[in-house]
Amino acid sequence: MSGPRIAHATLKGPSVVKEICMGLAVAISVASFWKMHQWNEQRKTRAFYDLLEKGEISVVAEEESCLNYFLTAAQIQIF
Repeated sequence: MSGPRIAHATLKGPSVVKEICMGLAVAISVASFWKMHQWNEQRKTRAFYDLLEKGEISVVAEEESCLNYFLTAAQIQIF
C-alpha cells in the first residue's frame, strides 16, 4: 500500500512573457513621469526667455546696485 498523496506546490521558473510585460509597464510609467518633468522644465525655460525678450526681466544688475557692493580704496580707508 502506498501512502496518501499530498499535493505539493511545484516551483516554476519565472515566466518570460510576464517578466517582459512587467518590465515594459514599469519602463513606460517611469518614462512618462520623466517626460512630464521635462515638459515642465521646458515650459519654465520658455517663459523665462519670453519675459527676457519682452524686457520685463533682466539678467544684468543695475549699475547703482552694483556700485553699492564694491568699495574703492578711499572708502575702505574712511571706515
